[in-house]
Amino acid sequence: MKKQRTITIIRNLRWGAVFVVLLLLATHVIPRALGQRGQQAVSKRPSQVEEPFELGGATWTITGSLNTARFLHTATVLPSGVVLVAGGLDNTFNATPSAELYDPASGSWTATGSLNTERYEHTATLLPDGKVLVAGGSDSSGNASPTAELYDPVSGTWTATGSLNTERTEHTATLLPNGMVLVAAGTDSTFTASATAELYDPASGTWTATGDLNTARNLHTATLLPNGMVLVAAGADTSQSASDSAELYDPTSGTWTITGNLNTARYGHAATLLSNGMVLVAGGFDDNGAASATAELYDPATGTWTTTGNLSTGRSGHTASLLSNEMTLVAGGFDTNGFALASAELYDPASGAWTVTGGLNNARARHTAVLLSNGMVLAAGGIDFPTINATAELYNAPAPSPTPTVTPTTTPSPTATPTPRATPRSRPTPHPRPTPPH
Repeated sequence: MKKQRTITIIRNLRWGAVFVVLLLLATHVIPRALGQRGQQAVSKRPSQVEEPFELGGATWTITGSLNTARFLHTATVLPSGVVLVAGGLDNTFNATPSAELYDPASGSWTATGSLNTERYEHTATLLPDGKVLVAGGSDSSGNASPTAELYDPVSGTWTATGSLNTERTEHTATLLPNGMVLVAAGTDSTFTASATAELYDPASGTWTATGDLNTARNLHTATLLPNGMVLVAAGADTSQSASDSAELYDPTSGTWTITGNLNTARYGHAATLLSNGMVLVAGGFDDNGAASATAELYDPATGTWTTTGNLSTGRSGHTASLLSNEMTLVAGGFDTNGFALASAELYDPASGAWTVTGGLNNARARHTAVLLSNGMVLAAGGIDFPTINATAELYNAPAPSPTPTVTPTTTPSPTATPTPRATPRSRPTPHPRPTPPH
């Protein structure tokens, strides 16, 4: 009754039954990996290839490939500037314990010590002492883990640390100003959204429960605000419906306070702290399972959300990176039909508009993207069903700000109309991990 059974069936079947198993993957295993809650099948990508549009020299350049193809992994920029990639699902849809390092100077990846526990949909947090804390996630059977471990860049090894009080996956982890790490919400092995939260103390290596959220959620975002509070926004609730709620964690009192609701309920979105102190939330799946093109801004001073310009393409499972020119780069993700995107676009906080920029060389979703010390963005791994990417590429941001092509609006923007399909999408059902046949 676990995901591993699905994978075992694939390995033991004769070729005559491969099609049936691929359908099983598409309807049971893949939707969860996509961050979708329904059972819709993943169909073949259309034959037409999206032509990249280059803006002011903004291009993606292929760099060295990962040693292990993966998605749902983590990527962390170490103090040395080297990037640590850990865990994820590999090209057999098994959770991997492998980890590797990207050196921007050579553009190559080198294997480093493996995690003690295989995992995906975990979190990775750079601690003040330069070590990386990895917590929770799911194993190859789809079970949520309570384990945590530390990566030491000096020795290149992982050491087990105190276990979480609650097993969780699809959660968030935030480094607080006091050096503690706040882990919030997520789901357990029964796929039930959690409202619990806990704190990791690097000094003692232990976890302590803190105040519960007001709303249980998973596939949400958590953003550390300039005032030291943590904004948690949207996600899927206990019924696995998209939520529009948001709340603030106060590290001083250890409590959560409800703040203004988003204009659009969403999960699998991205959140970026802008240089002006506001938080940009963009994309995500709405409650009908459609990839949203809407974006909005949270103002910590008023506790309210205001709509801003719409993305050119609705997307979920994408990445968002704040560039050195103060623009936000959004790349890849899934469209409404579950296809991975190669497109990318830039948000200009001055105009509140999005502009299409150079497209990725490889379509990818549920990948990672990190800003390097040289100002470039490294995108690595991801899924473009049925391909699990081992490729990686670098984005070179344009020097001048692009001319806006979209006029921002101050009123709620309508959800982008999905592309018509032969088979209408049914409303997603609660608990997106159906039990595989046995």
